[in-house]
Amino acid sequence: MIFCDTSTVAKLYVPELESVAVRERLEAEDEVCVSELMRPELMAVFHRRLREGKWTRSDFSTVVRQFSTDDIGGFWAWLPLDSVIAEAAARSYVTLPEDVFLRSADCIHLVTALHHNFAEIYTHDKHQTTAAPTLGLKPTAIQP
Repeated sequence: MIFCDTSTVAKLYVPELESVAVRERLEAEDEVCVSELMRPELMAVFHRRLREGKWTRSDFSTVVRQFSTDDIGGFWAWLPLDSVIAEAAARSYVTLPEDVFLRSADCIHLVTALHHNFAEIYTHDKHQTTAAPTLGLKPTAIQP
């Protein structure tokens, strides 16, 4: 069982250097846990590619259908985004060192992982990778 943020999940659907390795790693797991925040973030990634002209409307629709199929098929284990997570994320900034850059959505992913007793988060986001150890998480990027 592993916990992934959106930057890792996106590599399943957006062809990038790490995509094959990410797919192999995630498909080898018995459970891939993600925050409910991942769903709108991933759709934003898809829409950005459409908006920037990297995908046609047909490409966009195809990848949205694939994600939906994976979701319905139970590929993702959804962890709730609730008031406990939101409050813990907000509180984490009280003790966060002043030199650590941590966006709120990244903080929610990190706190969700902590709340569900994960010691490691699979991420390809540079800011989240830098901030994770300050909250007690090991960041891991899947490499080709």
